[in-house]
Amino acid sequence: MTSFVRGLRSDLDLALDCGVDGVNLVVPASDRHVQEKVGTTRDGVVERTVELVEYARDHGLWVEVLGEDGSRADPEFLERLLGAALDAGADRVCFCDTVGHASPEETYDRVSRLVDLGPTSTHTHDDLGLGVTNALASVAAGADLVHATVNGVGERAGNAALEEVAVALWHCYDAPPVDVGSLHDLSRAVAEATGVPVPPNKAVCGANAFAHESGIHADGTLKDERMYEPYPPEAVGRERRLAVGKHAGRSGVRAVLDDHGVDVSDETLSAVVGRVKDLAERRGRVTDADLLALAADVRGDGDRRVTLEELTATAGDGDPAASVRLSVDGEVRTGAGTGTGPVDAAVAAVRSALGEVEFRLDSYRVDAVTGGTDALVTVEVELSRGDRSLDAAAADADVVLASVTAVLDGLDRLLTAAGEPAVSAEPADD
Repeated sequence: MTSFVRGLRSDLDLALDCGVDGVNLVVPASDRHVQEKVGTTRDGVVERTVELVEYARDHGLWVEVLGEDGSRADPEFLERLLGAALDAGADRVCFCDTVGHASPEETYDRVSRLVDLGPTSTHTHDDLGLGVTNALASVAAGADLVHATVNGVGERAGNAALEEVAVALWHCYDAPPVDVGSLHDLSRAVAEATGVPVPPNKAVCGANAFAHESGIHADGTLKDERMYEPYPPEAVGRERRLAVGKHAGRSGVRAVLDDHGVDVSDETLSAVVGRVKDLAERRGRVTDADLLALAADVRGDGDRRVTLEELTATAGDGDPAASVRLSVDGEVRTGAGTGTGPVDAAVAAVRSALGEVEFRLDSYRVDAVTGGTDALVTVEVELSRGDRSLDAAAADADVVLASVTAVLDGLDRLLTAAGEPAVSAEPADD
């Protein structure tokens, strides 16, 4: 276990109190940091760094010295500073592109010079979108350790993304540094813990990373799963999927309908594709639930099986609570529930009303479409029932109503597409 510490003995003492095995010692390297931030001189930084390294080593710590803002430091001084750290007993030094300033060529050159001094790592930021590129340039130059963060979280535009570096090293250079099969689960866990969602178009772990929408791509993927993928999604814990939208073609739409057990004639398929494109032009995103609803409407069997009749939710100093009245296969059902918030309580109330109609809420996401306290929000959910799953979305100024609507829209399509018989209100047997 290691800890980042500033160039202060008091920080080293605090790290020792925590029982760490080593420290990542950050010292200023550029004149901007040396003179303006710390208020010292180049000689002063070198002397102080040597003292701190010796102190850490005397206390049995593993030491990595990071020259902060190294990409904007004088190259000769950077070598002098980090060379002195190695001579004082540091285990390794680190090239730091603290503000995402460097080009890949400059990174390669600087890291190459540091590698000649001793073991070298790299710490790159993504301000120019070059975080991963510069990390790989560092490895090519001889760096044997990369600083990275899950989902690229970090200051400003973030750090090099661990999952992107790991997959690039595995796929492009046949050097797997981690278990890439766990990357997606790790990404989701960090996104949930930090409250920072992964952008849909994010490499490796974004929702669209293995989604194929355009007619040409979907058709090619159906003929050869690897046609438009650099590596199989299963390698990183993902699944490929065909998405529908304004670029969707007949093959892709039919394949998605087939996945949900919906068989359509060529004539019906043409009408559904046209409706999909119209909806995508107006709203942008077309969910699985939207597609199934459009198909049902075109086929003339668009009656809903689950409908929201009434929703009441309360929140405040006490436990959030909610109640719902639903129509399920023409039967009115009511349910109530509590939860950690009004949305959680409302979903609990839905489950109570549905009885044996069980489902899993695999993912839940809220995005504000407009600003202000009256913002229109879009709720996107991923639901599964048995071995079938789909996504659904709803928008409203009331996030609780949008959440319940999205859940019920998705569940309605799961039940309808599966052709399940009418369901009982009785709870399922254990």
